[in-house]
Amino acid sequence: MKLHFILWPLFGAVLVNPAKADERIALTFPVACVVGETCVIQNYVDHDSSTDWRDFTCGAMSYDGHDGTDIRIPTLEAQRNGVGVLAAADGTVLRTRTDMPDKALTDDGSDVDPRACGNGLVIDHGNGWETQYCHMAQGSLLVRQGDRVKSGQRVGLIGLSGRTSFPHLHLTVRHDGKVVDPFAPNLAPDACGAAAGGGLFEAPGRSVPYLDRFILNTGFADGPVTAVEIENGQLDARKPKPQSDALVIYLRAIGLKAGDALSMVLVDPDGAVLVQKVFDPLDRPKAQFMQYIGRKRPATGWKAGTYGAVLSILSEGKRLAEKRIFITF
Repeated sequence: MKLHFILWPLFGAVLVNPAKADERIALTFPVACVVGETCVIQNYVDHDSSTDWRDFTCGAMSYDGHDGTDIRIPTLEAQRNGVGVLAAADGTVLRTRTDMPDKALTDDGSDVDPRACGNGLVIDHGNGWETQYCHMAQGSLLVRQGDRVKSGQRVGLIGLSGRTSFPHLHLTVRHDGKVVDPFAPNLAPDACGAAAGGGLFEAPGRSVPYLDRFILNTGFADGPVTAVEIENGQLDARKPKPQSDALVIYLRAIGLKAGDALSMVLVDPDGAVLVQKVFDPLDRPKAQFMQYIGRKRPATGWKAGTYGAVLSILSEGKRLAEKRIFITF
């Protein structure tokens, strides 16, 4: 049986409610992934009631009115392979939706579309606590209304349903109907920073790192690259070969701040620089940003051996993140 229901909007004004110590709930991290390796948190709860935004650290990993935590997986290919969504705590399933197609965000509909959540569910954990899970894969839910679930139990898969442009789980935590940031449940409204205190996630959830300026995807290609190709995993079929007309490196990063810049260097098997560039600093924060550079095949062909690339995020001359990749002809 398919149960259709109205989910709370994912956008617009959000009231963040601090949770008292004696009311707190212990949560399991709700995705079967390792943060910083097979997934990353792209957006946290917005702690600014104005039209600006800030996450619980006073950083920019959020957007105006965001009422949950977005746990992103690197590509649509990873989503198609299946990434489990887990119940964050023991409870009873209140509502579900299962029939919305997995497709990228369009401009149709308003930001308060009640179906913005896509496929998902709401779990009642007792004592006024609820968790909501959004953007799950069509037909992937393993539970129905009224089912009892255990903490860490798989309830479905990450998808691309509802209003989203990348595969992720949106988790909203509520207490007595008001949003609670699971990473900073003690923060007063409009506060951020050191007063955040401990989060609600149990081990290994408490060790979840806060990662801004994160390098999400890197690699080699045989020509110009698009973000769509990266997202769809299409570049696996475009790895350069000795006969390729070009050798290209690409980098896609998330959580960038104004003033950050991407740096890319490609070297040949002898260590000589083939191409390098530091792109202009960003004039505003970027939730996601991609660049590529490359070199055409020389008349004498590509040298045999291993080519290397260094891909970095810079801020005021400091290297904040770096990845090194290699390919051998």
